Amino acid sequence: MTILLYDLVGHDVGRPFSPHCWKIKMALAHKGLTATKVPTRFLEVPKVEGGVSKTVPVIRDGERVVADSFAIALYLDEAYPDRPTLFAGEGGKAMARFIERWSQLTIHPYIATVALADLHGMQDETNGRYFREDRERRYGKRLEEVVAGRDAGLAGFRASLQPLRSMLTYQPFIGGEAPLFADYIVFGALQWGRIASPFQLLDDGDSIVSWFERCLDLHGGIGRQVAAAA
Repeated sequence: MTILLYDLVGHDVGRPFSPHCWKIKMALAHKGLTATKVPTRFLEVPKVEGGVSKTVPVIRDGERVVADSFAIALYLDEAYPDRPTLFAGEGGKAMARFIERWSQLTIHPYIATVALADLHGMQDETNGRYFREDRERRYGKRLEEVVAGRDAGLAGFRASLQPLRSMLTYQPFIGGEAPLFADYIVFGALQWGRIASPFQLLDDGDSIVSWFERCLDLHGGIGRQVAAAA
């Protein structure tokens, strides 16, 4: 039975942008599993699988429904142990949990600052109204005011990625010689930025850009199926 993946989209179903959903698309491809994507807009998320989660991704695999990207990755490794591993053991799970926390505390906040207005522009009228109200309540200011600070924060953001940059001098992927779920966590964040906004997050010569390009090429280049924002 084909796995269902509820995938966050805006008015254009061909431009799914959620970093967390991208983690799972990459994870499914890594495992060689086929999934049917169910395009899901912000206001539709509470209705997914009877309201199982306030966020996506959510998957249905037969009778099993799993929410949360990390929980889904764990499930996929446990349910399909004969397919390529996403974690390579308990140490890999612990490493991926650290990378997830680092990504969400270091990478996500700045990319959200960069892309808020662009993400708003990707929504239809009803979801756009929800997005603006929700994010402006969260930030305490208009979206345009949040985005206005992105240039000032760029150098600090790039500097914050130095641990990743340095590690990539030793190995081609976070997972070592081949990617693991830890790679897809960081990839998902940068793919979110790539799809949502034309703002240049990294210098072209950055080793992280080379790693990201390698990730875009993985699994038949599924990351490139959605063009970068222009």
